[in-house]
Amino acid sequence: MTRTPVPPARVTRDVPDAVRALSSLSRIDYADRFSLRTEVAATPEQWARAMFGDVPSPVEQLIWRGVLGFRLSRGPSPTTVGGWRIGARGTDWIRLETASWSLGADMLVQTGGGAVAWTTCLQFDHLLGRAVWAPASAVHRRLVPGVLHAAAARLGAGTGLGWAEARALPAVVPLGRAAADHPRCGDRQEARDHDR
Repeated sequence: MTRTPVPPARVTRDVPDAVRALSSLSRIDYADRFSLRTEVAATPEQWARAMFGDVPSPVEQLIWRGVLGFRLSRGPSPTTVGGWRIGARGTDWIRLETASWSLGADMLVQTGGGAVAWTTCLQFDHLLGRAVWAPASAVHRRLVPGVLHAAAARLGAGTGLGWAEARALPAVVPLGRAAADHPRCGDRQEARDHDR
């Protein structure tokens, strides 16, 4: 049996301004971006549903609701993905939003150009949000590559994805430099021209 090598997911903390501009947060205190080269053709919503499902899994409930305190919807809906509200979308991206009393969060999924990218943006509204995210971010960065690879496998196998519909795939927004090329301890960027 011959195994095809699996391309690694790349991570960067140097998230491009064009991607940051898609966030709904008034300030971005933390951002990271994972990208995976893939030949799987799917819409951003199909990718998001392949990654997170229609409702949060028990593990996602534990992390998102239990640890981070995020408010999540409980049932499947065309307006949510994995319990996160669909805040906005374009032809090549979708933004999922949620918040707790201590932090706001956006997850952006972008497709096209033979790649999928997952960007996480956080706004710390309270010191506790920063304190809780510090250890949680290490788990997040460890889990994301596996989530991307599993979603690619699901989509490649033609698994049903709930509410998603097929759309054309335009080019993806630039992915930035790899973390090894430009390491950063943290991001603090004032977002411009955003509505909450």
